[in-house]
Amino acid sequence: MDDGGGAHVMSWVIAIMLFLTLLAGAAGLATARAAGALDRQMAGRLTVQIVEGEAQRRDAAAAQVLGVLRAQPDVARATPVAQADLARMLQPWLGTDAEAAGLPVPALIDVDLTSDDTAAIARVRMAVTRASPAARVDAHATWLEPVGRLLDTAAWLAGAIILLMLVATMAVVMLAARAGLEAHRGTIEVIHMLGATDRQVARLFQRRIALDAGIGAVAGGVLAGAAILLIAGQVGALDSELLGGMRLGPGDMAMLIALPFGFVVLAVGAARLAVLRQMRRML
Repeated sequence: MDDGGGAHVMSWVIAIMLFLTLLAGAAGLATARAAGALDRQMAGRLTVQIVEGEAQRRDAAAAQVLGVLRAQPDVARATPVAQADLARMLQPWLGTDAEAAGLPVPALIDVDLTSDDTAAIARVRMAVTRASPAARVDAHATWLEPVGRLLDTAAWLAGAIILLMLVATMAVVMLAARAGLEAHRGTIEVIHMLGATDRQVARLFQRRIALDAGIGAVAGGVLAGAAILLIAGQVGALDSELLGGMRLGPGDMAMLIALPFGFVVLAVGAARLAVLRQMRRML
């Protein structure tokens, strides 16, 4: 294959394909980790709301419900949310003194269960409802389930993008190998007459593709690594509990590091397959 500028187009193609694949892979792995972290955080967690218009009745009902919760064998921990903390959380929407303005503010109790069993949640809900009709039990997993499904879908979509990029890379390499074979058809026929085998000719193309793919893999890998580090730094600066679960682990990093090597192997294999098939048709 030629050593001119046109031959190195393959390096740029590999670099671009690998760059996009690494970004998709990092996004998919990070999203899958976030989904797993969300599942772990939400499993077996409840919030009990005591909705009473009068503060005294609300506080009395909250104390009664708290006692019932702490007596339940399915409850590992029940912690009331301080009204000051609740007012601070509601301040952006209700202002600085919502209760003084006559707006009813419920009492909240955070509950951690010993398991995320549906039966355990049902037992706790029944006990709380008996203790106070004004109490409402919300399972975190229920109202965050759509978020989990979205994260799972995004992770699967990233995996599909990676597969498409691999297929596209393989197709481009095969087309380039066939084009190079046609361009050097006369030379290859002479080499064949001198006794060269199909496999020996294929190895010539493999070496050229391996060099171009290696250059592209280095360029694409470095650029993708820089982009991933930049995005990771920005995500870490957000101080978000959900986004904090998107940190890549050592296993994730190992898979991403292996991708450039996989691209080179894929390119070499695709070139060999294309050349051998084409030569069987030509000669």
